[in-house]
Amino acid sequence: MFVHASDEQLARKAQLGDRDAFFALYNRYLQRVYNRVKSKVPPQDVEDVTQEIFLAVVRSLDSYEQRSRFNTWLYTIVNRQIADFYRRRGRIDRVPSVELNEESEDLGSTTEQDNADQRLFIQRALNSVPEHYQEIILMRFADGLSFTEIAGQRGQSLEAVKSLYRRAIQAVRDQLGED
Repeated sequence: MFVHASDEQLARKAQLGDRDAFFALYNRYLQRVYNRVKSKVPPQDVEDVTQEIFLAVVRSLDSYEQRSRFNTWLYTIVNRQIADFYRRRGRIDRVPSVELNEESEDLGSTTEQDNADQRLFIQRALNSVPEHYQEIILMRFADGLSFTEIAGQRGQSLEAVKSLYRRAIQAVRDQLGED
């Protein structure tokens, strides 16, 4: 029923009390939000943080004024809830599950601890690059978007997005000390 409705149309209907419209948005974004959270918080906390995000969306939906795209508003809540998660726990280190390039396979560790240490090292590198680099990497890997989809969401040309992506990956590699 809502397959062809835009996010903004669904949000407007959800604000008017249409539960089906809200669940259509929820179903549209659940996997993307989950993947984004999975890239930022320890595995044992992913489901709880994801749930907190959607509770925050329900509580805040009336404040969505449609001055920006729905997904921009949603990802602002995602980022805020992840930050709140770390503030509540007083943690600095984050354990990711995002891989940094499409060719990468397993990180090659032989033990679970080695793998966790390597993921932590990569996450620190990712967290040390500028926010716009982090965002494009997350859009590509955590959200699973194509370059064309990223270009559409960012309002940029396909070439600009690909260029930004290459610079972002290189910045992370530089942080990791790779060539």
